[in-house]
Amino acid sequence: MGKKKIAVLTGAGVSAESGFQTFRDSGGLWEQYDVNDVASIEGWYRNRKLVLDFYNGLREQLRQAKPNAAHEAIAGLEKDYDVTVITQNVDNLHERAGSTRVIHLHGELTKVRPEHGVYDNTGSEREVIDIGYDKVVLGDKSPSGVQLRPHIVFFGEAVPKIEQAIDVVAAADILLIVGSSLQVYPAAGLYRYAGNGVPIYVIDPKSVPIADSRITHIADVATRGMQKFIELLKG
Repeated sequence: MGKKKIAVLTGAGVSAESGFQTFRDSGGLWEQYDVNDVASIEGWYRNRKLVLDFYNGLREQLRQAKPNAAHEAIAGLEKDYDVTVITQNVDNLHERAGSTRVIHLHGELTKVRPEHGVYDNTGSEREVIDIGYDKVVLGDKSPSGVQLRPHIVFFGEAVPKIEQAIDVVAAADILLIVGSSLQVYPAAGLYRYAGNGVPIYVIDPKSVPIADSRITHIADVATRGMQKFIELLKG
């Protein structure tokens, strides 16, 4: 018999304790900007330089951040379970902590792509380039000669990996949600695809905005909440 499957959905709360802020946090880099200017497709076409500068700054912040105990605990689940992480986060902290299967719903900060998508015959995007923590400026172009943009799903764009995420949740024996407000769609609706009788654990200090009898709410920050979740698994 194979290992039980755990689907882990993570949001901003899992990276907050690493000091990596999002536009929903107060005091973060985002507070200096209007979210519509730096995180929407309209904002990109309005002022590419502003958007590139913003993500250059966010990339530098990520360079200085380190995975925290919650990221490490999630990665550690792979010893005993078949784990797939579905994250709303654009950072690479799950990978740096050791998670081997991570689906990034909203893109990846350390990657760029041409502003006009280049696709292969399977419909997958080509010319996605891993730049690490480097800067991108106006005039930086892809091999096909197109201006590079952040490999981020902006507001106003489709979420290309949502179907893949749905399949993972539907096949899971356990669904774990860590640090997600469950208010950003389509990710917030993923829990609905968990099978009948599949337990759902939500780790978040705030109250859970959904009513579902399968949910066990662990009202704590991600690091302590993951310790409690692991104890529940052992029990």
